[in-house]
Amino acid sequence: VVQGIRRLTVTEYVAEEPFLMAHVDELPDVVEEGKELEALQRNLVSIFLQIVKLVPYLPEELQMAAVNIEDPATLGYFVASTMRMKTAEKQELLEEVDVAKRLRHLTSILNRELEVLELGTKIQSQVQSEIDKNQREYFLRQQLKTIQDELGEVDETQAEVNELRQRIDAAGLPEEADKQARRELDRLSKLPSAAAEYGVIRTYLDWILSLPWNTSTEDNLDISHAREVLDADHYDLEDVKDRILEFLAVQRLNKEVKSPILCFVGPPGVGKTSLGQSIARAMERKFVRVSVGGMRDEAEIRGHRRTYIGAMPGTIMRALRDAESNNPVFMIDEIDKMGADWRGDPSSAMLEVLDPEQHTTFRDHYLDLPFDLSRVMFITTANMLDTVPGPLRDRMEIISIAGYIEDDKVHIARNYLTPRQIERNGLTADQFEITDDAVRTIIRNYTREAGVRDLERQIGTIARKFARMVAEDGKEHLAVDAEQVPEFLGKQRVFAESKRRTSDPGVATGLAWTPTGGDILFIEARAMPGSGRLILTGQLGDVMKESAQAALTFLRSVAGQHKIAIDFFKKHDIHVHVPAGSVPKDGPSAGVAIATALTSMATGRPVNPDVALTGEVTLTGQVLPVGGIKEKVLAARRAGIHTVYLPDRNEADVDEIKPELVAGVQFAYVNHVDDVLKAVLMRRRRARPAAPAQAPEPARVRRAAKPTSATARA
Repeated sequence: VVQGIRRLTVTEYVAEEPFLMAHVDELPDVVEEGKELEALQRNLVSIFLQIVKLVPYLPEELQMAAVNIEDPATLGYFVASTMRMKTAEKQELLEEVDVAKRLRHLTSILNRELEVLELGTKIQSQVQSEIDKNQREYFLRQQLKTIQDELGEVDETQAEVNELRQRIDAAGLPEEADKQARRELDRLSKLPSAAAEYGVIRTYLDWILSLPWNTSTEDNLDISHAREVLDADHYDLEDVKDRILEFLAVQRLNKEVKSPILCFVGPPGVGKTSLGQSIARAMERKFVRVSVGGMRDEAEIRGHRRTYIGAMPGTIMRALRDAESNNPVFMIDEIDKMGADWRGDPSSAMLEVLDPEQHTTFRDHYLDLPFDLSRVMFITTANMLDTVPGPLRDRMEIISIAGYIEDDKVHIARNYLTPRQIERNGLTADQFEITDDAVRTIIRNYTREAGVRDLERQIGTIARKFARMVAEDGKEHLAVDAEQVPEFLGKQRVFAESKRRTSDPGVATGLAWTPTGGDILFIEARAMPGSGRLILTGQLGDVMKESAQAALTFLRSVAGQHKIAIDFFKKHDIHVHVPAGSVPKDGPSAGVAIATALTSMATGRPVNPDVALTGEVTLTGQVLPVGGIKEKVLAARRAGIHTVYLPDRNEADVDEIKPELVAGVQFAYVNHVDDVLKAVLMRRRRARPAAPAQAPEPARVRRAAKPTSATARA
């Protein structure tokens, strides 16, 4: 044991070997007796006694020792030697020769240490009191339970509370959800079962405990398995399949990758909704689907607040509860058909659901708890993007699904539709078969669609008629060929009439985009004696009317180049009509076709029946790019048109179309209307464009083609 006796200061070191030697001077204490020094001594002893009580490792004997020390310098050394202080602080105390200053400095150090010890003691007591409270509550509950058991009394409310408490303990809820559930459970335990609030809280707790906070399914990341499933369920659709396989490949490398938010856009009947089921099956995830078409209440998405009677969570939370998984494939159908009224805008509520940066803490108004949607794979479907708000469209990865060509439909009918209809109608493959030629006949003469729904209906009609033959006549086998189709489906309903319709001057074939796919559009123009008015019919929208006015203005400005009389437009009224007048039509892309029809009418030169036109026209005759090129081109191919004139800036859109889809179709890219007119106008057949029309041929009775009800966007 080494004990300090005197304080020394080194003035000079004289040797380092074999040990340190130095000249030193003694530093005696400077003591100024007085009341201040006595007060410092008593205060130091008081603080030291408090510290000894709070510090477990300091023995109680130190208290008595400190009280019995009368010399202030010795007291300072004694107290300082028993405390945990930094070396620098100890050195400062040793170097201080004035005892009063030394005691004052030591007192400040002890005060700091006392504050830290008191705070630690306070924290420890709080923790201990919390533990004691929980233990006390547990013992009281156990005693109450024992008393009730002895008396033979059963408290149903308490039993229900205990059951809920056990479910909460076993649920492993996130911290915030667990805290909220226990808070509500405490409220429930204090309410009588007859109280109105009792059922509200009980239902709320059931919802919290029924959600899959931590429940998920294991993804099957076998890419070859996913490819087999997708190919077995759907023909073609390579863009969609590649995107899903890419996601699986990335997830194999990075488990924390966020699920994509895909939007399938295309006409009805091309397999958008069934694709979601195939994706879920390929990844071995749960599948849930909600349709938001016609939804107008924002609370349908986020739920109602609990202040309302009959409040319940929104459709997102309800679907996740039904899925029993926090990583399902979640399909939101018909997202382009949501509305808005005084109850709110559901599409705005969707912004949080479909935003990867926000939906990690999605809050339903009913639950008012953050729920992580980042593991959910959201897939939305739409027929058109025009009605989808820009911010919502920006959050999704758009994948366009165009209509099927005839060869695709034949393949789908052979491998998917016919076997399904055979099964649904109680037949077998040995009893019923339909040839590819018969399917082509149905496609050409009985359906007009981009998808295959109507085709399946027609095949189902034939299958049902054969099922009746089996039931009534005992017929055992039927092989339907092209010649037998009219016997089952009646007369032809769809006619390819582009060449007949454009045989007269003033008629041009345009191309239109509709929610059901592309379609051909006929523009008819006629002149009659008048005062130069422009008449537009066919239920045209404002944009299409402006296109007609712009086309007429351009034609009048270049009338001399086409050998049109200067006063022709002053002496004639011009009537532009787009048939199928019950179908609303709008959009700028009919400008080139309207200009061509007007020029054909004014010059008496018919338009080549093998061409179709699309593109927006300006007052100077420039041809501007338009949208929906893929759908329009496929419509031209279905109609038997061999050449399509497109704006030159749409050439990149054509390059994205698979070559087999446009086989047999030639493309001409133009940037001015003059290029179109030179190429598509044929020789003059009439002497004057305003001559009276010949008498029409006798009318023939014919089944009218069923008009499409969707809005055509020319």
